[in-house]
Amino acid sequence: MILEIFSLVMLAQTIRISVPYILAALGGTFSERSGVINIALEGLMLNGAFITVVAAYYTGSPWLGVIAAVLGGILTAAIHAVVSIRYRANQIISGVAINLLAFGLTKFFLKMIFGSSSNSARIAGIGNWTLIPMKTGAPAATGWLDQQAAQVPIFINDVFGNPLVLLAIALVIVSQVVIFRTRFGLRLRAVGEHPEAADTLGINVNRLRYGGVMISGALAGLSGAWLALDAHSFTAGMTGGRGFIALAAMIFGKWTPVGGTAACLLFGFAEALQYALQRSGLALPSQFIAMIPYLVTMIALAGFVGKAYPPASLGKPYEK
Repeated sequence: MILEIFSLVMLAQTIRISVPYILAALGGTFSERSGVINIALEGLMLNGAFITVVAAYYTGSPWLGVIAAVLGGILTAAIHAVVSIRYRANQIISGVAINLLAFGLTKFFLKMIFGSSSNSARIAGIGNWTLIPMKTGAPAATGWLDQQAAQVPIFINDVFGNPLVLLAIALVIVSQVVIFRTRFGLRLRAVGEHPEAADTLGINVNRLRYGGVMISGALAGLSGAWLALDAHSFTAGMTGGRGFIALAAMIFGKWTPVGGTAACLLFGFAEALQYALQRSGLALPSQFIAMIPYLVTMIALAGFVGKAYPPASLGKPYEK
């Protein structure tokens, strides 16, 4: 069991499980760096997953499903942006409302389109590229190191041969550069820290906040697309709290793309460990095993959230 935890298969599973968390956490970072709280990540992911399945089902193209999910995420985030920025409503209430709306609407249209309130029809996923051909007829590996060496092609093909995994890695790097090394990122952080000062310098505070929330919608929609394509279908409530864990990862990572990604990998490992324990046959209560990812989230937040300082104007509507 211990050797299974420290294996390439476990690492590959951790990375793949972490992808939706990473994408949603990146989206939350853009939104909250601009000063808008976004606990609607769960709803944005759920809408993205459902739109992916519908688009892929009718077009036969999973890539069109991904594009539709991004657009759907942007449109859903626009609701949160207008309510929070234009009408200065409570941002937490707006996010909760979007989460509830997404859960209800996806279940309603799931029944209308697919005739089931629980599952959709099966769709095609995005296949992996074969970067390293698999050897056949090789002798069985006996030692642990031999087993890991035999798993190298599987690891590379599953992780680096998946275009969405590569896209997620690229987006982490791009987001870190954009937020901390570009004019747009400087202005985005400025309106989240001190919008009055930014306004006196001629920066359009609300426009930048709209941009931050829209980017969060696109990334959260892409996160939902991953879930749907990985499962090859949509299941009612399939996000299962992942949006909230991504939000916790963003806070744990101190509102930085790299920090949030590291936290997402931690939570992804906790979920991979949960699956490994379920397969192990150990005499552990299933309820305890199922709560491991959420328990890790609570421990991480309890231990580190006090040391994380959010943007100074986070959650505060700007009025001239």
